[in-house]
Amino acid sequence: MLTLSNLKPAKGAVKKRKRVGRGIGSGHGKTAGRGHKGAKSRSGKEKGPYFEGGQTPLYRRLPKRGFTNIFAEEYEIINIKDLVRKFKEGEEATVEEMKKRRVLRKNLKVKLLSEGEIVFPINVHVHKASKKAIEKIEKAGGKVLFLK
Repeated sequence: MLTLSNLKPAKGAVKKRKRVGRGIGSGHGKTAGRGHKGAKSRSGKEKGPYFEGGQTPLYRRLPKRGFTNIFAEEYEIINIKDLVRKFKEGEEATVEEMKKRRVLRKNLKVKLLSEGEIVFPINVHVHKASKKAIEKIEKAGGKVLFLK
């Protein structure tokens, strides 16, 4: 009868693990299957995916281009069409309200651009706006108010 005390895996299902470096009689002694000399025979040989065998690596052969302005201010861009989708006539589009309604996703300053059309008045609170966007909002009877 089969019980927990006499359970064992099927024949051939489990192989013995290879014990390397355990003497010449094991067949995997001395060099432990690593061959003779060279980086691959030594411990800690991993050089990483960008190592090119001592040749000057690609990232050093290519010229450097451009630069990153570490002082540049980052803005989250929103368009008029985003406001039209989420706000109704006469509402205040403050930064907090835009975050609540998922118009804004990040915690950056906000810049309003002019893509899309608006036909109802709305007051928008942003840090920056394009001239065309201000024109469109004011033409519809709304106001663009700037934050610091």
